[in-house]
Amino acid sequence: MSLKEFFEENKKIALAFSGGCDSAYLLYEVVRNNADVTAYFVKTQFQPEFELNDAVLLAKQLGAKLKIINLDILANSEIAKNPCNRCYLCKSLILSEIIKAAKKDGYNIIIDGTNADDNPAERPGMSALAELKIKSPLRDNNISKREIREKSKNAGLFTWDKPAYACLATRIRSGKEILASDLVKIEQGEEMIKNLGFKDIRIRLSEDNALLQFKKEDNKRALSMEKIISKELKDLFPKFTIDTKGR
Repeated sequence: MSLKEFFEENKKIALAFSGGCDSAYLLYEVVRNNADVTAYFVKTQFQPEFELNDAVLLAKQLGAKLKIINLDILANSEIAKNPCNRCYLCKSLILSEIIKAAKKDGYNIIIDGTNADDNPAERPGMSALAELKIKSPLRDNNISKREIREKSKNAGLFTWDKPAYACLATRIRSGKEILASDLVKIEQGEEMIKNLGFKDIRIRLSEDNALLQFKKEDNKRALSMEKIISKELKDLFPKFTIDTKGR
């Protein structure tokens, strides 16, 4: 079933919306095919502010309805403990909140932006999609990340070249409790480094140090700017190491 056929058959749709490249393109397609859609963005401590801002801007540009659900994810003690299946637990909780809100609004079909390249072995949260009967039309149509970026660029979506983004919780090693204060520091630190001209950065926490991971093509520049980066991060991460391997 093509995307067009899917939207002809499903005229009333709720979208699990992250503000990223994939779900942004899917929202564009839903609107383009004249389906009744509401996008649901769940704001937790794991999402940085820029993701919410992108979601709001994209929905506004497309003229789509957007509902923001605020969720204290760390109130769930099991997720806060950061077990090895945290991603699955988090995805299940977030999707359950979307389902609850969507059904209240009269939606029974819920979709997300999972694409053909997404590997379940690398994304444990994907099993929650099947369990909760979330449909993934991009994946079902074998649409790859590269195709999504190309189509998004042609459609004029500002998200076409947005880097893939893993939530802030992924910066903290499995088994170490997730604290709201650590998430705030990570978000602030990454934003500071982005303001130095780096588009894609991860700050990962260890016991008494922070590991800065840049894209491989940015590593040389990052190492040459280590003193500048140190000055920016001195109040948040007085001790850090730049990963020389890159990402």
